[in-house]
Amino acid sequence: MRVLVLGGGVIGVTSAYYLAKAGHEAVVIDRQSATGMETSFANAGEISPGYASPWAAPGIPQKALRWLLMAHAPLILRPKFDPEMLAWILALLRNCTRTRYAVNKERMLRLAEFSRDQLIPLRAATGIEYDQRMRGTLQLFRTQKQLDGVAKDIEVLRARGVPFELLDRSGCVAVEPSLGPVAASIVGGMHLPNDETGDCFKFTTELTALSAAIGVQFQLSTSIDKLRVGRHRIEAAETSRGDIRADAFVVALGSYSATKIRPLGLHLPIYPVTFSPTLSADETL
Repeated sequence: MRVLVLGGGVIGVTSAYYLAKAGHEAVVIDRQSATGMETSFANAGEISPGYASPWAAPGIPQKALRWLLMAHAPLILRPKFDPEMLAWILALLRNCTRTRYAVNKERMLRLAEFSRDQLIPLRAATGIEYDQRMRGTLQLFRTQKQLDGVAKDIEVLRARGVPFELLDRSGCVAVEPSLGPVAASIVGGMHLPNDETGDCFKFTTELTALSAAIGVQFQLSTSIDKLRVGRHRIEAAETSRGDIRADAFVVALGSYSATKIRPLGLHLPIYPVTFSPTLSADETL
């Protein structure tokens, strides 16, 4: 089967790799001149299922109001008349309850753990290198209020059987000795020993080379105009280089995915947002 993967980020490239391994003809299209040049290019590099949490959480509406008045807010909101933005904000507010937070976090955690678990055999089979470190992650808290606030996350972690350690100040220093000189500024932390870190861009670039070696085709510097439907199914992608036909399509365009599939009558509740690079100690998500 010929499968067209729209998007050359970490999701698109990984999908193409596994499609090729399963015996399919995989073709990746991306508007950039190389893979991994957008969201996958510069991110936190966290492979941290334990920290996977929805933005919609108890207390977020009150914080969001304060952020509107902050010069360096962690989440920048510029209210405007945009039906898509309004729908996204309303959906977020509906999910800012303790019950929905627990349900949504459990779903995210389940998916994130599956992703991390699939990475382990992939790494073993290919020997891929991406500056990976398998030493866990440590979340620090400056105030007792922040430390007490992780109770809602701990409930989900325990229910899923995810290993974690709730540490006091000395415990944090034992895990990360370089915190010694600033230990007085923290009250505690949470250590997730099974979490990992790595360079997402490097991973995507390395996997691109491995994918090409097993037959994946990459059509870069190619913009995607729309998906064309015929006989009740998608039959081709109309691109800057002409129509590209396939038997199946994978849409991995990040925040652009919603606009590309909306003409097909499909709705994805995705809206692009901007994060500030600075986070106040008391303004964590």
